[in-house]
Amino acid sequence: MTGVQSVDSVALLPAYLAAGTAVLVLITDLLVARPRATVAVAALGALATAVGSALVGAGAERRTFCVGADCSWIFGGRAALVGAVVALLTLGVLGLSVPALRAGRSPVGEYCFLLACSMTGGVVLGAAGDLITLIVALEALTLPLYVLVGLRRGSLASAEAALTFFVVSVVATTLTLLGAALLYAVTGGLHLGRLGTLLAEQPELRDLPLTTAAVAVLLVGLAFKVAAVPFHAWAPATYDGAPLPVAAYLSTASKLGGLVALLVVVQRALPADQTGPVLALLAVLTMTVGNLVALRQRRTVRLLAWSSVAQAGYILAPLGALALAAGRTDEARSAAYAAAVAYAVFFVVLELAAFAGVTALRPTGADGGTLDDLRGAARRHPWRAAAFGLALVGLAGLPPGLAGLFAKVTVVRALLDGGAAWLALVVALNAVIGLAYYLRVTAALWAPNPVGIPNVGGAAAVPLVGVVAVVLAVATVAAVVLGVAPQLVLDLAGR
Repeated sequence: MTGVQSVDSVALLPAYLAAGTAVLVLITDLLVARPRATVAVAALGALATAVGSALVGAGAERRTFCVGADCSWIFGGRAALVGAVVALLTLGVLGLSVPALRAGRSPVGEYCFLLACSMTGGVVLGAAGDLITLIVALEALTLPLYVLVGLRRGSLASAEAALTFFVVSVVATTLTLLGAALLYAVTGGLHLGRLGTLLAEQPELRDLPLTTAAVAVLLVGLAFKVAAVPFHAWAPATYDGAPLPVAAYLSTASKLGGLVALLVVVQRALPADQTGPVLALLAVLTMTVGNLVALRQRRTVRLLAWSSVAQAGYILAPLGALALAAGRTDEARSAAYAAAVAYAVFFVVLELAAFAGVTALRPTGADGGTLDDLRGAARRHPWRAAAFGLALVGLAGLPPGLAGLFAKVTVVRALLDGGAAWLALVVALNAVIGLAYYLRVTAALWAPNPVGIPNVGGAAAVPLVGVVAVVLAVATVAAVVLGVAPQLVLDLAGR
């Protein structure tokens, strides 16, 4: 028996492209020392990673780093979807960052390198087949963001946000590692498929107090990553203190990574009868608290941050159906997992469009400002405000934002199929609450500016940079296309 493993380099191609992008960015910044060249290399690398993920995922599922039937790298349709979406989000955030980078508010080489490193973690995360690979990938996605949040020169709020994010993430990582270690102590395995098989076939293991503790600690650690209530307090302060493009990345690619990690662990490794009730409770708390607190927000980014918390609750909701026997049938579980992934994809596209709209309506390098700063923006910048308004309406789940509408319908349908009608009702009630603040912001864009309140984000705003306009347009078009053809995402999410 040989200890040498064969390596499928085709399966690893998306990770090679993402990691290669980070290396090329460093080399370009060192040898060429031209900001435009550095940004161009990062952008082309992100685009190549998205294309590579799509091409590899178009074929049959590929596995590598295997020991028997257990593999640490599994690249199929869902991994391709996650890799492509993370890469495209990185490309979009890079475009939103161009005005601030031109203004010298952040070092270009370091900024692009850190963004590429985070993208690499997101790509690897989608294909992780064991807990070690998953946790390392999640940290590779998160670690660069500590620096990116605090990279805005001369900003005390940015430094405070970076410190908050760092401390909370260290706690979350510690808990996640402890949960993985306890699971290993109980089962002797780390591969997700093997863990699921052992816990399903040996009820005595599932009934051990140590197993219950392991599941609880692991879920809590991952709940921190997705800002699920009550492990959410870091998110609003971090988003508001970070530069706008970095806040956009935190709210999209980073959140998608945490949700995918939680979903993979729940789907393949942990017993559904133990995780279902916890996830149902987390979903109810997260969507309800997020929506209620968002109603009182006056700062734009804080409102989007609390909205992002609520949206995480909607994504977790289908998994709450696992609490019931009807939700644990093979068909119901598949529908729940597909609904969670699809909603996450719809959400991050709309969220990127929303942050692109805020960036387009604010002066270069400024923070998100207050809602009063956006009043009357449609009179001065009708196309920018229209795109921003479409993203907000989509997040609310109203037409013509069909992507958000189909996302919520998909979640409700999955809950009804799983016998969790009560949870579907909670989702519907929270969607109604969410309408209040989404429509309030949308209406403010067309409202007249009150006397005595300056047009901070209006007449003072600099002309829209071409790259930001492209990101805003592409994100808006993508949201419209996904709303017209949602089944494509559902099919990929179900693979």
